[in-house]
Amino acid sequence: MKRIPATSASAGRALELVSSLQHRFVQGLEKLAADMHSTQRFADVQWLRDDGRHGGGVRYETADGDLIGRGSVNVSQVHYDDEPAKKLASANAISTIIHPVHPLAPSVHIHISWTEMKDGSGYWRMMADLNPSNELEADKTAFFAALEKAAPQQFAEAKEQGERYFFIPVLGRHRGVAHFYLENYNSGDAAADFALAKSVGEAAIDSYVAILDHALRTAGATTAEQKDKQLAYHTLYFFQVLTLDRGTTTGLLVHDQNDVGIMGSLPARVDRDLLTAWIKKMPAPQDRLLASLIDVLPPVSAALVDEAVKQRLAAVVRAHYREYPEAISMQASGDVIPSTVQNHR
Repeated sequence: MKRIPATSASAGRALELVSSLQHRFVQGLEKLAADMHSTQRFADVQWLRDDGRHGGGVRYETADGDLIGRGSVNVSQVHYDDEPAKKLASANAISTIIHPVHPLAPSVHIHISWTEMKDGSGYWRMMADLNPSNELEADKTAFFAALEKAAPQQFAEAKEQGERYFFIPVLGRHRGVAHFYLENYNSGDAAADFALAKSVGEAAIDSYVAILDHALRTAGATTAEQKDKQLAYHTLYFFQVLTLDRGTTTGLLVHDQNDVGIMGSLPARVDRDLLTAWIKKMPAPQDRLLASLIDVLPPVSAALVDEAVKQRLAAVVRAHYREYPEAISMQASGDVIPSTVQNHR
């Protein structure tokens, strides 16, 4: 079986773009690994939506290496060309997260997507955020500088939206230190918007590879304090993704054919005890969600999040929002709620 592509020309162009960004990132990371005499590489995993009838995708993933603990660079195109009653025509995206092993090397999340409706309307979603467990101001400055150069007219708005989206109210802090987010973006100039998405994606990728290269070449031996901070931060990342991130929730509610890929942003280990301490901070019914997520983690303090655990976590999230659909309104938003989320509420 193979993936059937969307018939829309704009969807085809968007898929070409996100695929080119995927190859750019994987090649950049593998070159860095080779330059540092590491054997770490990415393996491609194909997945199909409804046996390929509604598209699918490919993700390049790596885990438990000497440089990257968890890494996923996922590209997908899902469409409903053969279902005229569906409002959504297609969604084309790259979504990637890299969690390095060394605690002085920051994680990164990048998402670029084009969503098209059956009425011909559509919008871009552009996200890039730098996520260090041990903060270095120089990395934050470099990442922001690259994004501002890529999107000088949109930068202030994207930074403001990112600050809202990645804020965690119950903890009173952000996930990450440098946030760029354009939600439901459509200026009315299709060519300019495509160029912007390309520029933002390339800038985020190239800037991060350079930041990672410098961090890995200059970082000394790992200290216990740095590792403790990394585990705590990875726990915060896990918490934000599974209780606040609309993209993750929407993907899980739409289908169950790529759960491991959708959960590819999760770090390798999280602090189960720290998560448990946060339950009392959560409003109902999200306290139930967090408790259920903890229940499917291994019963140890530094719990391993492997593929089997990811499957169980995905099932918990899906069941929770089917029981409490109104709780989706409690999730993060940069500005407005995308129509893809609205259509699955």
